[in-house]
Amino acid sequence: MAADQEPPVAQGSPAELGQLRERIDAIDLKLGELISERAACAQQVADVKKAAGGAALYYRPEREAQVLRNVMAHNHGPLDDEEMARLFREIMSACLALEQPVKVAFLGPEGTFTQQAALKHFGHAAVSVPMSAIDEVFREVEAGAVNYGVVPVENSTEGVVNHTLDNFMDSNLKICGEVELRIHQHLLVSGVTNTDSITRIYSHSQSLAQCRKWLDGHYPHADRVAVNSNSEAAKRIKGEWNAAAIAGEMAADLYGLEVLAEKIEDQPDNSTRFLIIGTQEVPPSGQDKSSIVVAMKNQPGALHDLLRPFHEHNVDLTRVETRPSSSGTWNYVFFIDFSGHIDDEPVRAALRAVGERASDLKVLGSYPKAVL
Repeated sequence: MAADQEPPVAQGSPAELGQLRERIDAIDLKLGELISERAACAQQVADVKKAAGGAALYYRPEREAQVLRNVMAHNHGPLDDEEMARLFREIMSACLALEQPVKVAFLGPEGTFTQQAALKHFGHAAVSVPMSAIDEVFREVEAGAVNYGVVPVENSTEGVVNHTLDNFMDSNLKICGEVELRIHQHLLVSGVTNTDSITRIYSHSQSLAQCRKWLDGHYPHADRVAVNSNSEAAKRIKGEWNAAAIAGEMAADLYGLEVLAEKIEDQPDNSTRFLIIGTQEVPPSGQDKSSIVVAMKNQPGALHDLLRPFHEHNVDLTRVETRPSSSGTWNYVFFIDFSGHIDDEPVRAALRAVGERASDLKVLGSYPKAVL
């Protein structure tokens, strides 16, 4: 061995670990510098928007969707695509807060899956404001008290949330985005719970329904008490020795509860879709979805006439829901989701044809398809 050559480092030795840690420290310094550089650039973007005058839109749903898709497309591991995108979501959230913190109303109270969806979409730098009802979320956004709202619209097990659809019929708000959230339900207990004597289980009615088979098998004789939210259920059991709650991990952490049984939902792929509502129209992002509400006259073939233009113009329908009319003028009201943006020519052609057949047609919004 040459005199100036270092001896080889044994694999797994303290010296090798020390070298790897030094490398990680150097990478961390570079990451910190790059994140600070990105944040400074975001501040410059805010300055340019302010100088341009008018009502500046600091949060751009289509731009964020494009950035996250690009991150996932260029990811080569070992972190998976979604994990990498979540890291960038938080960086983007923190940078946006330097421009202007986003204020978001959600169906509360704190600890609900809707708050979890809001934080998943906007990041933890956003200011989340709990509301006690879906119509209050709509009112807060309409009044300008918050920038956006987050409301549930459908669950893969229990179906559509009709209250959300009904609010769109009388609102001028636009759908600006969507969030898909895997729903894992846990059986929670508090420090005072006697786990051998549980006779009452609290949860939201949908959560109780999503765990029906598990409850039949494990607690067939326990009373199932429906409350306004899973968070309310979590709070209630703090003072009841014979009660448990069904809620998510966020509620467990918030209220200091223990998970007695995890992932008790009957369907392992149980998920809920949430909508982001706001006042802005969103430009195309490249991978978009649109939502409309259509009123049709009560006559034979009405549904066929409504759906045919989408087939003729090769527009892919993703959801069709029927709601009773709130007015005597409309007999059928259809909520329709489809792939594509309102600015796409095939979509324009299909909607022109639908408009000729419908009593009324209202575009609820075009928005990026859920990335995370």
